[in-house]
Amino acid sequence: MSNSLSPSVSHSFPPTVSHIRAFPLRATISIPIAFSARTYPSTLNRRFLWIPYPIMSSNTKLAATQPELCQLNDSSDFEKLLSPSGYISICGFGSLLSERSARSTFPNLLNFRVAILKGFRRVFAHVAPIFFDRGIAKPETKEISSLSVEPCEGETLIVTVFEIQKAEIPAFMERELEFRFLAVLPETLDGEPFANPAVLCTRYSDEEFFQIRCKGNKDIYFQHYGRYNIEKIWRDDILPCRVYLRHCVLAAKNLGDIAYNNFLDHTFLGDRKTTIRTYLATTGSGIMEEEPPESLKSRYGG
Repeated sequence: MSNSLSPSVSHSFPPTVSHIRAFPLRATISIPIAFSARTYPSTLNRRFLWIPYPIMSSNTKLAATQPELCQLNDSSDFEKLLSPSGYISICGFGSLLSERSARSTFPNLLNFRVAILKGFRRVFAHVAPIFFDRGIAKPETKEISSLSVEPCEGETLIVTVFEIQKAEIPAFMERELEFRFLAVLPETLDGEPFANPAVLCTRYSDEEFFQIRCKGNKDIYFQHYGRYNIEKIWRDDILPCRVYLRHCVLAAKNLGDIAYNNFLDHTFLGDRKTTIRTYLATTGSGIMEEEPPESLKSRYGG
């Protein structure tokens, strides 16, 4: 990696959708923001969004361009989502569709269940260092991508939701360092909104990762990505890590036909056109028949 490395700027994070539910966070100062119908056609009734003041004041651009989504920037923002008993809800959409995977990371999780999340799609469009660490990345074929979600109007995902303790929040944030954290409100399979919002790991940008997560420090970036000669994290020209994709598909299948078909048809390659169902039937054929390395069979077994 060149010493002059500065991750390329990307402003392609999609605009939010109108039907993601807004909600006030506890113990915050909230102020209403009105969005004009001209700018956002979906807000013809001039709906108001209550954005927690500490979050909005440091993210005025986000508040102006992404109505009805709440970004969580640090542990104090996460703590505003805690239940009275001290738990926070987490959304799983990839490997965390697997209860076994979720429990391997969060042994004390509670209430693992299936839910609906409207207004998002899954996309394989960012490089994951852990695949290099574990020897399952294939840079020669660009099969190095992990999974994220991004706002997309009209899309609906089957996800999992579970609760973790307050003490586990810092480890969760460190584990998912490359993501933008949003507070969203899933629904039950019967369409009833959850009582409490959940944390969702969504598409970030290279510029934000470098400036915020790495504090503009190239040495920190090198520690996370540069040592693998990764100069750009969020990319549209890469393909899913084969072992990881198989794991996610199996995890979805274990949740039942609805979750399985939802994953196949609402998860896309970086081109945002090719579904995983199509990919597995064409270029990615054979992936589901491949076994993970022996040391990773339990971790990536669905």
